[in-house]
Amino acid sequence: MKDQRVESVTRALSVLRELNRKRVTSVKDLHAATDLPKATLVRLLKTLRDAGYVTNDRRQGGYQVTSNVKALSCGYHGDPLVVEAARAWAIEFTRKYRWPIAVATLEEQMMVVRFSTITDSPNSPFHGTINLQLELLTRALGRAYLAFCPPDERELLLDLLGVREAAARHTAQDMLRRVQKAGFALRDPMTEPRSSNTIAMPILKGETVLATVGMTYFNTAYTIDQAVAKFREPLHDLTLRIARDCAQLNDDFRKI
Repeated sequence: MKDQRVESVTRALSVLRELNRKRVTSVKDLHAATDLPKATLVRLLKTLRDAGYVTNDRRQGGYQVTSNVKALSCGYHGDPLVVEAARAWAIEFTRKYRWPIAVATLEEQMMVVRFSTITDSPNSPFHGTINLQLELLTRALGRAYLAFCPPDERELLLDLLGVREAAARHTAQDMLRRVQKAGFALRDPMTEPRSSNTIAMPILKGETVLATVGMTYFNTAYTIDQAVAKFREPLHDLTLRIARDCAQLNDDFRKI
């Protein structure tokens, strides 16, 4: 199929991205960064200036974006940055290992699946999980959050979940300590569907859990020990890559 891109639009967007990286940028700097001819850059900058997105302050030695660029993102109500950062890595994981990945974030007292690679997996136990709400104490994605979030947040969540009686509190805390020690969480074996299991880990920013990520597999394919031995390290690497890219996206967003 013939390439139908409008090249001038692509070039204008690349110029805006570069302008967002610095407070003031010269044509020389833009030329070095984009490899576009200086004459082309001058035309693009004039167009962006006429549209109100760029200004030329000769006293500061170059061009800079105006506050109007904020309007370009005001309609964005999409996924959290951690989900955006996870998308490509999760798809790559599933294409390599065949099993589906889910990324979930905390909403009130539940984990909600915000992204899934079910459609990329030939082995998925489920047809769809987007927006699926998962319990914190019984599901792997929930346990991974509770076990690795800060202690004061964990205690508050246990209160909100109604786990106040001493024996129940002790049981829950003991389970979460085992998850912390192992470095991953598994689904409660009494939770449906029992034909599958999930290994889940937190995506961390310091002590903050940004989200949890889990891989689901059929119990007929692996025992728990086999699944942990095969996927623990790849899943941990996945969380680190997502956390790194999320931090980069956050830095880029702040520059806008």
